Amino acid sequence: MTNRRIFLKSAITLLTMIASGPIAAEATKQTPVVATFSVVGDMVKRIGGDHVAVTTLVGPDGDAHVYQPTPADARAVSEAQVLIENGLEFEGWLDRLIKASNFEGMRVVATNGIKPLPFEESEEHHDDEEHHDGEEHHDDEEHHDDEEHHDDEEHGHNHGTFDPHAWQSLRAAVIYVNNITSSLAQNDPANASAFYLNRAAYVSEIKALDKEIQKMVDTLPSDHRIVITSHDALQYFGDAYGLSFMAPQGLSTESEASAKEVAGLIKQIREKDIKAVFVENIADSRLIEQIANETGAKIGGKLYSDALSGPDDPASTYLKMIRHNGTTIVEALGN
Repeated sequence: MTNRRIFLKSAITLLTMIASGPIAAEATKQTPVVATFSVVGDMVKRIGGDHVAVTTLVGPDGDAHVYQPTPADARAVSEAQVLIENGLEFEGWLDRLIKASNFEGMRVVATNGIKPLPFEESEEHHDDEEHHDGEEHHDDEEHHDDEEHHDDEEHGHNHGTFDPHAWQSLRAAVIYVNNITSSLAQNDPANASAFYLNRAAYVSEIKALDKEIQKMVDTLPSDHRIVITSHDALQYFGDAYGLSFMAPQGLSTESEASAKEVAGLIKQIREKDIKAVFVENIADSRLIEQIANETGAKIGGKLYSDALSGPDDPASTYLKMIRHNGTTIVEALGN
């Protein structure tokens, strides 16, 4: 009798394991997701957690402006169920990659619903009287009609009418997070509740950091709020906190600053007695170092603009990046 009970118990256990095996495997199955660059990739990991396997195309300290997709990237895109991009023409190479990979999954634009800053506003430091005379000035209609021509020949990049660097605003980041969460939930309804719980915790952290940075910036005198960086990638940060950003390069690291633009920037630094300039993790630091040498301004530190840092550096996650940038700017300009 005892042996029979043991046999029955073992048989029931075996049958239970066989029956539950596929369900358990299904529960632990991860959704393959491709994120175009490190900032979006980090957001996806925070929201998706253990339910997603994220491939990030342009990794830490990578420059999406000059990125060239690889065959491995095409393979990852072809196998992905969800592809999440920044949008606003930030990833000029993405359409070609999608076509080459025969991607058939869900394509998500993380900036949908964000009111983007206009291209002209983000380039306003080029719009001084010395730079634009009567022949060079174009009204809005003419500028938009010839957008592609002027983007390629004058600015050296492929961005369109709007500044794509919206992730530099924590307030815009909430919209990124909402778009990512809804797309993951739509693709994987079984784990939707987990995604929305992760979203709630993440948004709470984002909003807390937003308040923290605003308090830091509020300590700066009004005449200490001009920030000089390598390329024009932090206008959303400035717009959120009342800082003015100027850069010798335009929206893309592919653009080249003219000698006239650099001279004009040096003149403004001297006239406004700007004490610090900043290098970026994805940009060549030599031009900023030259400007610092010619003006006597100090190098205030490294800012992370278009990419996160590696794990051992101070901007390895999106929130760490924004906190590092805010702290670095305030400490340098407040002295």
